[in-house]
Amino acid sequence: MMGGGGGGGGGMQQLQQEIEQLEEEMQAIDEEVERLQEKKSDIDDAIEAIDVLESGSTVQVPVGGDAYVRATVDDIDEIVVSLGGGYAAERDQDGAVDTLETKKETLDDHIEGLQDDKAEVEGEMDELEQQAQQMQQQQMQQMMQQQEEQGDE
Repeated sequence: MMGGGGGGGGGMQQLQQEIEQLEEEMQAIDEEVERLQEKKSDIDDAIEAIDVLESGSTVQVPVGGDAYVRATVDDIDEIVVSLGGGYAAERDQDGAVDTLETKKETLDDHIEGLQDDKAEVEGEMDELEQQAQQMQQQQMQQMMQQQEEQGDE
């Protein structure tokens, strides 16, 4: 009798652990989506800057440690854009914007994939929560039956 009751509790405990794991997974997905959204925002800022800059424009260039130097843009058609994987290429103004737009599209695809993953995890969580509710209901029914049987004695 004890083994059966303990087994039921163990099943419930295991379900709770699985639900907690899925919640952590969802939180990690949310954090990654947020990080990618920030990257997209940085790219938007870069595109906006490239669009308004002209040769001869004065800009503040970050040199690290929240310090900046004032510089003049010699040639707006000489923009170095990171291609990823440690590679960069020089692009003209339109080419730089195109490269950055492509990076944004890649980020959008990645975000969409993460949101699909999150939907799957949410589905699994819903199933586990339903199982947990059913277990609780069964335990309540068993307790009520036991009380009735004890009351009959």
